[in-house]
Amino acid sequence: MSDASNDQNPATTPDASSDVPVPFEETIDLEYYRLDPSIDDLSDEIDDLRVEIDRLDAIILAAIKRRTAVSKKVGATRMASGGPRLVHSREVKVIDRFAVLGQEGHTLAMLLLRLGRGPLGR
Repeated sequence: MSDASNDQNPATTPDASSDVPVPFEETIDLEYYRLDPSIDDLSDEIDDLRVEIDRLDAIILAAIKRRTAVSKKVGATRMASGGPRLVHSREVKVIDRFAVLGQEGHTLAMLLLRLGRGPLGR
């Protein structure tokens, strides 16, 4: 594969011969999207930092909109085949993934789940 094709494919594929599963989030090249948590390369100018925050907000909003649409499609597909509205074990995995952010991560995960499936109890 040429270097040019690697530029077009920011996600890597885990080694299929490996017995150790690789979490999906570890297969995404965060540097490609300039999403690495390091801030050493950022300016100390507030206006520049705000531009970066605005860029990140746009990425986050686009990702949330897509995640919501995909989640709704999963639910509709599952229910159309006679399955349940939600799968508790899957929701727990999502909540656990966001636990790295502490209590706020739990809250964020719950909001994302609600956006995708609607409120519970209705």
